[in-house]
Amino acid sequence: MRFLLYFLRMRHEHLHVYEVRPRKDKRGVDLISDALPFGRLWYAGADAVANAIGYAEHRSRSHDAVIRVFDESSNVIETHEHKGDFKEW
Repeated sequence: MRFLLYFLRMRHEHLHVYEVRPRKDKRGVDLISDALPFGRLWYAGADAVANAIGYAEHRSRSHDAVIRVFDESSNVIETHEHKGDFKEW
């Protein structure tokens, strides 16, 4: 998986790739990306997935982003594409 993230980053220099994966301890989800300063963030509660997606979109507001949501079997169940709003003067 890291190779895929590396390949996508090299191919699209300004593309941020995020993964939302359920935690193994069943206590919420992790938002994972190389674009995050600490690598992963933990979200819990009823709106954990929505909050993780919202944070990823906000964090990538000036970059294009792909956000993939995985289930417990590591299958992609949702894909969100976010177009960055960065404009050069």
